[in-house]
Amino acid sequence: MDDEPDLSLEWKLRAGAVPAAFLIALVFHASPTGHFLQRTWLTMIPHELGHAITAWWCGFGAVPVLWKTLIPETRGAFAVVLVAAFELYMIVRGYLAQRSEDARTVPWMWIGLAFGALQFYGTSVISAEHAHAAITFGGDGGAMVIGAALVFTFFVRPGTRLHTTGLRWGFLAIGAATLVDTSATWISARTDTDAIPFGEIEGVGLSDPSKLIEDYGWTTRHMVDRYVTLATICFVIAAAAWAWAVWSARREATATGP
Repeated sequence: MDDEPDLSLEWKLRAGAVPAAFLIALVFHASPTGHFLQRTWLTMIPHELGHAITAWWCGFGAVPVLWKTLIPETRGAFAVVLVAAFELYMIVRGYLAQRSEDARTVPWMWIGLAFGALQFYGTSVISAEHAHAAITFGGDGGAMVIGAALVFTFFVRPGTRLHTTGLRWGFLAIGAATLVDTSATWISARTDTDAIPFGEIEGVGLSDPSKLIEDYGWTTRHMVDRYVTLATICFVIAAAAWAWAVWSARREATATGP
């Protein structure tokens, strides 16, 4: 049928599109104008979402807006209940998918349980002060994780909405640009501390690195090491997911034949 996905084309797209997206992101980042465009139009939103998502899983009802995330000083029940409801939805969805014996379904139940464990740690184990430090770190840190997650959407099953509508191409471009742009700052900071955006942002206050050092007592070395470690983990997982996705798509294409 004409609407059947072309599996022989799919594995080739996976093999070429992901490295190409990262190469283009690196080229843009190397240009002052390209770097400005990346930071302004692509990286900023995942950065603020990183703050907000970290806050939600720590029990704070944060609201992300352009260039700033509004974060209350104290935890609130609304954020805790809303996140718990989201986790419960994933667990139930995963349970029902397992009962249908759909082996190709995303393991929503285990993802929901993992998120639940993170929420328990963020709301019950760490103090409010440590939670605020994590939320501050979660700007660039969360952007890296979100960037990697957006790259993963390119590997959705052929025939799904993300695949047929072409949205996965846009998510791939945004994800690669976010991961490259955010991690490059901290990789450069290992040898050049001037790359760290210390200082104060007009209308916002202290930058995230300044907050981590001045308000929460982090050292520059530990801050840089933590960001670089997270960046490395994101790149390694993205590379492993890409290799697996290409291999599995090619195996499926070979099994189904021309």
